[in-house]
Amino acid sequence: MVKISNLRLEDLLPHRGPMLLVDEVIAVDSSHAVTRCVVSESWPLVGDGGAHPLILVELAAQTAGVCNGWDRIQTQGLDSNQMGWLVAIKNADFLVDILPLGGAVIVRAENTYNFENLREISCELRLDDALIGRATLQLFQAREQ
Repeated sequence: MVKISNLRLEDLLPHRGPMLLVDEVIAVDSSHAVTRCVVSESWPLVGDGGAHPLILVELAAQTAGVCNGWDRIQTQGLDSNQMGWLVAIKNADFLVDILPLGGAVIVRAENTYNFENLREISCELRLDDALIGRATLQLFQAREQ
């Protein structure tokens, strides 16, 4: 279980079980997060020899979730509404054909636009210091009635 100060990764993200792909939070503040995600056989989209690079979108989204979850807790408290974010992929570039099992993907997500409950996030993904993908995500958070 990952802790950030007194926070658990599960406090920041709604993901559980095999869909929780982030292994470690390296850095986080209200505008960015850096995570480490180790490619595992239990991941979705894993086949012979590794994971399909489409999974990079989910790694980017979960890293963005770490940042925005941390910001929510800092501004509204740990017990605040954890309504999920709906994600759109504005663009994504995959620079590898497969992610090797056991490889550690470092993901950096940064909020580049923030207006009320709409955010745009720029993400870079690296494996062994090599750039393997980029994505721009758009997030929209539902509000309670």
